[in-house]
Amino acid sequence: MQLRETHRWPGRAAIGTVTRTRETPAKTTSETACYLLSTAMTPERFGEAVRAHWGIENRLHWCLDVTFNEDQSRSRMDHAPQNLAVLRHMALNVIRKDKTKDSNRGKLKRASWDERYLLNLLALF
Repeated sequence: MQLRETHRWPGRAAIGTVTRTRETPAKTTSETACYLLSTAMTPERFGEAVRAHWGIENRLHWCLDVTFNEDQSRSRMDHAPQNLAVLRHMALNVIRKDKTKDSNRGKLKRASWDERYLLNLLALF
């Protein structure tokens, strides 16, 4: 694919698209996502890069939102957003180390109710 460099996207070497289809019993939906790439790559490598991006989104960002309701955070001043993000990441890492059979959110609730369990979590740091 030959692309001309434009002032709008300096460094762009290629454009990739992914069409996603989601099927549920009620309906089927489809969306197309476009990606600006700084290097040309094979379709296979592009697919790996897209899946890796969504793997990070699903593994970390989605977990932070579900466990800590992070998207609803209203901390906007100074360093508060970054500081709270560090604390959330630390807490998520600790509750993931705990091998008890419970959801991350359930582990946090249990830690708030059971001081002994909380101390066990803190010992995992």
